[in-house]
Amino acid sequence: MNSVALDQPVAATDPAWRRTLLALSGIWAALLAIFHRDAADMADIWWNSTTYGHCLFVAPIIGWLVWQRRRELAQLTPQAWWPGLAIVAGGGALWLVGEAAAVALFRHVGLVAMLQGAVVALLGARVARGIAFPLAYMVFLVPFGDFLEPWLQAATVSLTMPLLHLLGVPAAVDGVLITIPNGYFEVAEACSGSKFVIAMVAYGTLVANVCYVAWRRRIAFMALALVVPVLANGVRAAGTIYAAHLTSVEAATGFDHIVYGWVFFA
Repeated sequence: MNSVALDQPVAATDPAWRRTLLALSGIWAALLAIFHRDAADMADIWWNSTTYGHCLFVAPIIGWLVWQRRRELAQLTPQAWWPGLAIVAGGGALWLVGEAAAVALFRHVGLVAMLQGAVVALLGARVARGIAFPLAYMVFLVPFGDFLEPWLQAATVSLTMPLLHLLGVPAAVDGVLITIPNGYFEVAEACSGSKFVIAMVAYGTLVANVCYVAWRRRIAFMALALVVPVLANGVRAAGTIYAAHLTSVEAATGFDHIVYGWVFFA
């Protein structure tokens, strides 16, 4: 196969790829139509939830990752692999559990697993290995991570109080309520830093795979991607309360949402 052909989309260079990708498109369309309620539910969360807005970028990222592998994929021949149907069946079973238990997360994971399983079953084990990371990255299409909020609230309080005492702010804490002489602050779910952490895990996973080869470096980078947002949120909370101590609660909270939320995450 010449270099010109390798620069073209795989589907345009091989009849076997064209047939298989058409079949895969049809199966994906059928799955999305059958489970349209869950697909629409996920899309609604991506669009309307500030916690999961990053999910809107996951599908384009997956497309880019596959495109980056087009030369290697063009050298493979897609071949149906029946064991891949076990992934589809597992996703279907998980969806049924979610439906019976009224747990949306299980239904969403089940739908994504069925889409992944269809890829493995139709394209085969060799092609699936070639796109293993993009295929696995589809898990970030599922909006998940809210369960971290209580732990992150506690972590934020634990980081904030020593910083306030270091800055000379007379602060007291009761659970997630921090009191200073001119007001009090609640480290609510929205202030727990979960948005930072959830988005950073998704993008950190991408960067770790794209930018590093050694697993030791990938693990180290992911550890930083988890730790840095938590520390930054503690500093953000302490800075907000310190600003309130020097000025007023109203001025500090307005400054917090405009500046700290953007600058610290960036």
